[in-house]
Order: sequence, then structure tokens, then C-alpha cells
Amino acid sequence: MKLKFTKMQGLGNDFVVIDAFSRKVELNSQQFRFLADRHFGVGCDQILLVEKSSGNADFKYRIFNADGGEVEQCGNGARCFVRYVHDKKLTDKREIRVETLSGVICPRLEEDGQVTVNMGEPLFEPKDIPFLAESRKSTYHLELGGEKIEISALSMGNPHAVQVVADVDAAPVERQGAMIESHPGFPRRVNAGYMQIVDRKHIRLRVYERGTGETLACGTGACAAAVAGIKRGFLESVVRVSTRGGELVVRWEGEGHPVWMTGPAVSVFEGEIELRKA
Repeated sequence: MKLKFTKMQGLGNDFVVIDAFSRKVELNSQQFRFLADRHFGVGCDQILLVEKSSGNADFKYRIFNADGGEVEQCGNGARCFVRYVHDKKLTDKREIRVETLSGVICPRLEEDGQVTVNMGEPLFEPKDIPFLAESRKSTYHLELGGEKIEISALSMGNPHAVQVVADVDAAPVERQGAMIESHPGFPRRVNAGYMQIVDRKHIRLRVYERGTGETLACGTGACAAAVAGIKRGFLESVVRVSTRGGELVVRWEGEGHPVWMTGPAVSVFEGEIELRKA
């Protein structure tokens, strides 16, 4: 089966985007892993499917990690999504409603080419993350092979564990990331964020994403880190987030308000690939 795709990236967080809106596309986990493989396939952090909404949204947005597993949300992917449907003339709306596993989001293509996404309200109750804890707290402690770390736990439509570190370049992302991702306290695994606070309006960030590993940027991770810092009183309500792939701006006015994220979305190239049936 030949499959057309678009390669896109948001701050180096890269995606294979597939039009399953104009025609039916059914892929299995093995085929998703093949597409994501950087040696034998196209190569990407995640595969994005553009589908017809099952409700009253404009589109449905499905996200598959490099390991073939489907996940609830992806902020950088959401920006690429609205750029894709606009460029492909699937809509003439600059702001669209998009159905995801975690609810409806509303990305907007700005006049300067940047994309702003209403990421919805962050969730802090352990059962909503999900995280195994007796009660909600501002921070929690995790045991990692005899080492104890302090995290903020929250959901941005997907689960995040955020640490504050003195130097993000020296953070133990490779050593700890996989252990945090698969920690038994997170029954659906978790994204592990490492946040360095530069000042009250600026952070540096690295994220080890579940099912993928460390990426150059993570949109929901940037939102989660900013929210965690604002919640703990370290940051102002508008935060510049510097990742290894570039910068995002995150705005959050506090509980009861949605998180707004603004950043770039870029098409890299178009292609067609032969997919074997599994």
C-alpha cells in the first residue's frame, strides 16, 4: 500500500502527518513504528492522523507515538495540525475546533504564521492525571532506585511529572527519564520534564516523552512546566519556554482558566512511502 504523507516539525519535534479525512486510512502499530523509524521509515517523534470528527468539531486528531501506541494529546502536533489543514485547503477557518482523546482543543493560525492553541485547563487531582496518590499536593516525592526526587504532577490532556533543576543541560534526563516514564505511580506512564528557572518570565526545559524518549521540544511539556512553576509561585502568568528546538510562549491565569500556547509550525517535505501489510 502506498501512503502519502507530509513531514512537519514544531521546534524540532517532528511528525508524519497523514490525511485520513479525505480517504479512509487504517494502520496498525507495526506500521506506525515503521513510519517513525529514522533508518527504515520516514522518521519522526509521532504520527498524526487528520480524521473527520465524530461530533460537532471541525476535525478529529489522533496521535501515535514512535512505539506505535496512541496517546491523548500533543501540543506541538496541534500547531502542525492547524497549519496542515489550512495549507491543504481542508478548511478556510483560521481557528478550528479539533476533537482529541482528551477533549476538544482550539488551535488558531495567526497572521504572522505562528499558531496559538487553547490547550484547555490543567488537571491536578491525582485520579485525573492519573497518578497514584492519597490526596492532591503541590509536590510529590518519587523513589527511583534508592534516589528520591520532588515532582509536580498534572495533566495537560496527558500526564506530566515536572522537576525543577539548577542546570537543564546537566539534568539526568537519559539516566532518569525512562524510570520516571514507567514509574508504578503513573498507571498510564508519564512524560518527565526538567525545568530550569532562568527568571520569573523565562524557563529552560527538556522533556523525556513517554513512548518516544527525549525530544527537541514538547508542547504539552512546556505547558505543564509553566503551569507547575506558576502554581508554585516561581513564575509570572506569561512564560517564555526555551527548548533545544526553539521557543514557545505559554500563558496561564490560574486555576479555572485554560492554558494558551503560541509557537511555530513548519512543513518540511511531502512524500509517499510503500507500507507492507502486517
